[in-house]
Amino acid sequence: MSKSGKFALGAIVGAAAGVVAGILAAPKSGVETRADIKHKADELKSRANTKAEEAKHKAAELKTEATHKADDLKARTERAAKSVHDAYTDKR
Repeated sequence: MSKSGKFALGAIVGAAAGVVAGILAAPKSGVETRADIKHKADELKSRANTKAEEAKHKAAELKTEATHKADDLKARTERAAKSVHDAYTDKR
């Protein structure tokens, strides 16, 4: 994981901990506090799902790009090998 990815993850975890601490310290009834916690948990779950979908999309893009590069490298290698083979065969 990159430094920026680790930082982002740490920021999200820290923010979540701060929200939970703030909710628990607030002078509300248990019912209100639980409702607030559920609301924040749902919000964080939604954000996490969004980030997961973004990561899947980026991974798919990277896979496609890597596949194209690998195919290109394979084709160039095959052409180079054929050229060497043809040059060797012509000299015989």
